[in-house]
Amino acid sequence: MEPLEAFGLVDVRMGRVLRAEPNAGARKPAFKLWIDFGPLGVKQSSAQLVALYTVEALVGRLVVAAVNLGTRKINGFNSEVLVLGAPDAEGNVVLLAPDHDVPLGGRMF
Repeated sequence: MEPLEAFGLVDVRMGRVLRAEPNAGARKPAFKLWIDFGPLGVKQSSAQLVALYTVEALVGRLVVAAVNLGTRKINGFNSEVLVLGAPDAEGNVVLLAPDHDVPLGGRMF
C-alpha cells in the first residue's frame, strides 16, 4: 500500500465539543466529551486532557478527531472517536485545532 493511500484510511474530522464532564472512574484522569461532527452526528470520546484543560475550556472548542477507529469502552463509557493532540514538554496532551472556524464534520486532507 502506498503511504498516501494508507493515510487516507484514517478518517479525521472537525468537531465541536458540546458537553464535557470528568470520567471519574477512568484508570487515568480523563474527561467524557460529546462532540458534534455536523452531518456525522454527535459522537462520544474519553480523552486524557485534565492536565491542561477544564470542562469550561473544552465546551465550545473545535477539536480534530479520528472517527473511524472503532469504539472502546472506558470505565463503561463508549469512546467512539479519538481526539488528536500532541505532547508538550511535560508529556501533557495539547489539542490539535484549526486557527480559523471550519464547518463541523469537515474531513482533514
